[in-house]
Amino acid sequence: MSRGAQARLDRLLANLGYGSRSEVQQLVASGQVLLDGEPVEDWGVRLAVSPELSRRIQVAGAPLDPPPPLSLMLHKPLGVVCSHKESGRSIYELLPPRWRGRNPALSTVGRLDADTTGLILLTDDGALLHKVISPRRHVAKRYHVVLERPLRGGEAERFASGGMMLPGEVKPLAPARLEPLGPAAANLTITEGRYHQVRRMFAAVGNKVAALHRDRVGGLGLPADLPVGAWRILFEAEQSLIFTPAA
Repeated sequence: MSRGAQARLDRLLANLGYGSRSEVQQLVASGQVLLDGEPVEDWGVRLAVSPELSRRIQVAGAPLDPPPPLSLMLHKPLGVVCSHKESGRSIYELLPPRWRGRNPALSTVGRLDADTTGLILLTDDGALLHKVISPRRHVAKRYHVVLERPLRGGEAERFASGGMMLPGEVKPLAPARLEPLGPAAANLTITEGRYHQVRRMFAAVGNKVAALHRDRVGGLGLPADLPVGAWRILFEAEQSLIFTPAA
């Protein structure tokens, strides 16, 4: 639903996961839906869909969930998967249960594997999602890497060469930037999102990743005050940071 579009109240609430259309109509009929402090009498009333609705509407005594388009940043914990189809605890279980019924649905912007922690974005805005993951955008992702063995000293040059090949692939990797932080720790910034790319890069130079944490997407960093497993809304100004090179 585009910003500025109008929607019937019952359809809007149903698409936000509050229940079926008939269940939403029952909420309205029982006086549990307030608009500007007054009970709504007509569940068919049409409203402009905008962020202000979360301040204007209350459902069962609580502010309305944010209408689409909605984007979030989330601090992904260890052991959580990013797909409905994978076994194990899902990242979507960290969100309010009602949000699983939202239409359009929230989707992760790319994925982090179960053994990777850190910053991941979710959105119901298809245009934003495709813009972030588009290879033409070259959006950088920075990872903090802890290795099982010390760096040998030639990894930075090889990763930055633009000619590094991963086993089983026919296209070389785009240049990546390695910043050593200690004998067996580094930051690695990549602009692609190939399958298990960071782990495979270090495996190709004879090392193994012991811990992997993403702390930055473009110029957007994971806030220090966002606890593991917590999320918050990603505002428009922050969305623009995604496409800004990190300082």
